[in-house]
Amino acid sequence: MSAAPATGRERPRVLLCGATGFVGGALWPALDRAGYPVRGLTRHLAATRKRAPERDWVGADLDRATPDDLARLLDGCGAALYLVHGMAAGESDYRRKEVAQATRFAAAAARAGVERLVYLGGIAPAGPPSEHLRSRLEVGEALRAGPVPAVELRASMIVGAGSLSWVIVRDLAARLPAMVLPRWLRSRTEPVAIADVVVALVGALTLPLQGSAAYDLPGPQRLTARAILEQTAVLMGRRPPLVVEVPLLTPWLSSHWVRLVTRANWAVARELVLGLEHDLLARDDSYWRRIGLRERLSFDAATRLALADDAARSRRAAGRD
Repeated sequence: MSAAPATGRERPRVLLCGATGFVGGALWPALDRAGYPVRGLTRHLAATRKRAPERDWVGADLDRATPDDLARLLDGCGAALYLVHGMAAGESDYRRKEVAQATRFAAAAARAGVERLVYLGGIAPAGPPSEHLRSRLEVGEALRAGPVPAVELRASMIVGAGSLSWVIVRDLAARLPAMVLPRWLRSRTEPVAIADVVVALVGALTLPLQGSAAYDLPGPQRLTARAILEQTAVLMGRRPPLVVEVPLLTPWLSSHWVRLVTRANWAVARELVLGLEHDLLARDDSYWRRIGLRERLSFDAATRLALADDAARSRRAAGRD
């Protein structure tokens, strides 16, 4: 069994790719608490440094990074957390670009002496994957196929303020008094709280490995998309939407009326809805035992935290905090 990266006072420096995103923003403070020196990657270096000058930032666009760029980013790092994906760009060939980018990154990590890669991807569906899910899975395969041991963690819906999946659910629950029931509202998933995902990512840095590995990150409950919407509406103090079944309404068709309701980036929202054609269920929950997490937040608890965080952000934006 290969040794895990050093622990205690010898925590390695980690490169956090996707540091300004939803997951990366939640993860950085946890890495600080765990004693990891963090180097954050951003495509907008000047603006990011202005917002958070106390943090260590490096600037690059991984899609255009040269070998010298990657060497600079990874210099002195013992591990890297890969939390980037290009779906939001709306490019038709983003899957090919993402896989090529991950392959280059894994090779550069090996040349730089990095000992561990950690990637957050998506659950493999019960049927053929959407383009988005196929991209996430193939990126994980590319990283695990590289010379550096890699831990691929796969989650379905992550519940937390700032999650695009959460924004779609919140907006649908808040704005629709009635809705037709497309097929995808019957699909099942195991939503997981952002707090638990953060624990999982930090734990992956010291997980004993025999080569690379992939693990699923299910939440503690198995819910249909309809149940998720209804429970969210109740927790928001609203009546659940009146649902009328229209079984022929496909994810592709229904994604267009989702566009009228949610404030989420349309290119991303469409891909996420298309990914709900089939159940997104974990193979098992063994990873949580491997890292010693005994209890995970329920969907209701995670939703309450997300709603409270949304409200706090709204107050700050309005200058009331």
